[in-house]
Amino acid sequence: MSRTAMGTGPAFDRRTLLRYAGLVGATAAFSSTIAACGGPASTNKTGSATDSLTAVIGYGNNQSWDPLQTASAFSMAAILHTYESLVEGDPVTRAPFPGLAKALPADTSGTSIKFELRAGAQWHDGKPVTADDVVFTYARALDAKENVLIHSFFAQWLQEVKKVDDHTVEFVLKFPFPYALQRIQICKILPKHVFENNWPLAAGGKVVGSGPYRVTEQAPLSHTSFEKFAAYNGPRPAAYQKMLWKSIVDSAPRVAAISGAKPDAQIVENIPAANADQLRKAGRTVEFADGGNNLYLMFNTAHAPFGDKRVRQALHYAIDKKKMIEIGLRGTGTPGTSFINPKLPQSQPASQSFEFDPAKAKQLLAEAGVSNLKISLSTTNTSLVLDCVKVIKEGWDAVGVETTLDSQDTKALFSKLDNGNDFQVVSTTNNPMQFGNDPDLLIRYYYDAASLMMTKYARWNNADTQALLALQNQAAAEPDEAKRNGLNKQLLDLISEQAVIYPIVFTQLGTAWDPTAITGVRAQGYPGIYLNQAKPV
Repeated sequence: MSRTAMGTGPAFDRRTLLRYAGLVGATAAFSSTIAACGGPASTNKTGSATDSLTAVIGYGNNQSWDPLQTASAFSMAAILHTYESLVEGDPVTRAPFPGLAKALPADTSGTSIKFELRAGAQWHDGKPVTADDVVFTYARALDAKENVLIHSFFAQWLQEVKKVDDHTVEFVLKFPFPYALQRIQICKILPKHVFENNWPLAAGGKVVGSGPYRVTEQAPLSHTSFEKFAAYNGPRPAAYQKMLWKSIVDSAPRVAAISGAKPDAQIVENIPAANADQLRKAGRTVEFADGGNNLYLMFNTAHAPFGDKRVRQALHYAIDKKKMIEIGLRGTGTPGTSFINPKLPQSQPASQSFEFDPAKAKQLLAEAGVSNLKISLSTTNTSLVLDCVKVIKEGWDAVGVETTLDSQDTKALFSKLDNGNDFQVVSTTNNPMQFGNDPDLLIRYYYDAASLMMTKYARWNNADTQALLALQNQAAAEPDEAKRNGLNKQLLDLISEQAVIYPIVFTQLGTAWDPTAITGVRAQGYPGIYLNQAKPV
C-alpha cells in the first residue's frame, strides 16, 4: 500500500502495515494487467454532468485489488462499487441491508445463519452468482494457510460456510456473535470461475464483481474508469453511466480539482483542513468526519526500557495533545483519551487518559529507574505526521528524554519492520474503520494473536498479552449487551495501562463536493468515497 491508503495522508496505507510483504508481487501483477488494457486513456471528463462523474481520490490505485487482501484506500473504495457482500452496510453507520442476500436473516442470535441469494444476480461477465461462489470465497477467508488480511475478522467466530442448495448458504458459527451482520459486510463475494487457483489476477487489478459499476480501465497512478453495469438488480443501482476516479496523491492538485468556477471534479476526498475555508468560499461543501484514523505510538517492547509499561505511559503523558491538534491538525482532531476515538459511540473512557502531565511523566520514568534516555523516533514522512511529531519531540525533550526524529518513506519504514529490524518507537497513522466499526474489530485490528503490529513489530507476547487477548475473546462472545460493554470497558482500561500500541490523537478526514452538481454524498471517517447513493443535481 505504498503511499496510498492509511488514514489521513497520501503516504500511509493499511496493506503496507499488515500485508506489506505481498506488495511486490501484487504490484507486478497490477502492472501486467494494465499493460493488457493498451495503455492509459485520457483523464479528461467525458459526457454531460448528468451521465458521468469525476471523482478524485487522494491515494494511489496501483496496489492490490484483491478484495480479501487489500487495505488500499483507493481499491477498497472502488470495491464497494464493483463487488457485493451478502450483507451491505451504510458507509458511515454500518447499519446492515441486503446485498447479494435476498433479505437479512430474522434471527442472528444462534449458531446457524442462512442466506438466500438475490434472484437474477449476475457477475460482470454475465454468469450467474451461485452459492458455490459464496462458499469458495469464505473458504479462502477462513483458511489459516491463506491468511488473507480479513482472516482474523472471521476466524475467531465463524466455523464454516456451507452450501444448502444452488441459491442458499448456511453460516455455522462457533458461538453466537453479536457483530455477525457487520462483519459479513467485509467479505466481498468473488466468482469462483474467474479466480479459482488464480488469485494474482485479483491482486493485479482484474475486477469481476456483481456490483452496480464495472471497471473498464486501470491506469496505474493515474485513474480507474467505471461504467454502469446494466444487469445489476440490487438495492442501489448506478446513477451514472460512467465514472472516472483520478488518483492524485499530492494535496495541491487534489484541491485544485474541486476549486474554481468550473471544477474538474464533482467530489474530492482527503481534503486538508488548511484548504477548507477557501473551498467553502468558492461554493463547495466541505465536511470533516470523525473516525478511526489516528496518529499512534508503537513501542518495541523487546528493546529496553520499553518493555516497562511505566516508560510507555510516561512518554504518552509527556505529549501536549491539544497543541498537536492545534499545530499539526489545524484543529481537526481529538485527543486520544481512549483506544477508540472518544467521539464514536463505541468508545468508553479509559483508566489512563494520558492528558498532558510532564510532572507525571518524570515521576513514572523515575519509578522505572530510567534516566538520560535517548530515543530515535521512527516516523513516516507525510506532512501531517511531520507536523505532529515535532510536538512529540518537544514534549519528550522537555522531560529529559533526548529525542531524534528519523522520518522516512512509508515503504522504507515498514520494509524495515517486516524484515525484523530493531527500533525503539514508531509514530505514524492508521485507520481500521475501513473494515468496520464494531469495538471488537477496532481493537482486534491491532491486538490479535495474528497481528503483525502486536507480535512482529511491537514484539509483545507475555502474560499481559495473553490476559488481554483472553478478555477480548470473552467480550466478543458475550451475548448480553450490557455485560459486553462492561467487558469492553475493562479491555479499554487494560490497553491504556499497557500502552504498547496507543493513539495520541484521532484525526478527522475531509471531503469536498460541488453541491450544484452532486447530491447524496457524505464525509467518511475513513479514506475513500461512497457513491452508490450519489446522484446528479
